[in-house]
Amino acid sequence: MNRRNFLSITAASAALALRMVSPYKNGVLAAETSEIKAIAFDGFPIFDPRPIFALVKTLFPDDGDSLGKLWFSKIFAYTWLRTAGHNYRLFYAVVEDALIFSADSLGLALTQDKQEQLMDIWFNLSVWPDVKPALQQLREQGIRLGFLSNLGEDMLRINAKNSDIEDMFELYLSTDRVEAFKPSRSAYQMGVDAFMLPKENIAFAAFGAWDAAGADWYGYPTVWVNRLNVRLEELGPNSIKVGRDISTLVDFVASKAVSGRG
Repeated sequence: MNRRNFLSITAASAALALRMVSPYKNGVLAAETSEIKAIAFDGFPIFDPRPIFALVKTLFPDDGDSLGKLWFSKIFAYTWLRTAGHNYRLFYAVVEDALIFSADSLGLALTQDKQEQLMDIWFNLSVWPDVKPALQQLREQGIRLGFLSNLGEDMLRINAKNSDIEDMFELYLSTDRVEAFKPSRSAYQMGVDAFMLPKENIAFAAFGAWDAAGADWYGYPTVWVNRLNVRLEELGPNSIKVGRDISTLVDFVASKAVSGRG
């Protein structure tokens, strides 16, 4: 399912859903014995972005690695620049701007067809293999789940729907709501406002080291799901819990339930 079809089919139902009262409101179903009542997820601890890079290499066999690295680097540079300059643009548009710039910088012929393929794949991502059982386990413990991501709400919902996990998440919080990309504090504040819980009771699951740092600075108990095994940024002391997969998050929540301490 692509973005256009999804939006035309679900626009009315999504609007209605946003007005509905969640069964998790005020933490009624949250695990009473745990400090962690809810988890806010970045998109990529859930969705596997590697097919994006694979498609880049398929379309540009000789320059795929260079294009993929520059494209993603420019995406984040643009989000940070636009937030710092108070000149917001939807994430989808930022991704496209970064793609055009990167291809042009490398002297690559980005045809309309290739551009559409590289943009559409952002709406056709699958979950990592360990995601579904982990989400089910967390929900069974009464932990409230939501996204808090730079990705647009349509990206989050389409990919979740494609992997049949849409109903596992109570919240789909995109930075579009506050027009400030992470690591802006106003972006992280969305979780507190939407869950209606103190930030100390909301774990944040990050994919990128910079996002883990931002969430930690904000005050979330932060778990960095470091799936690509990259180095933590040199940004001073932190209290970030780090692991290679989502089991680190599950164990972190369990440790809070058992000990009541960090």
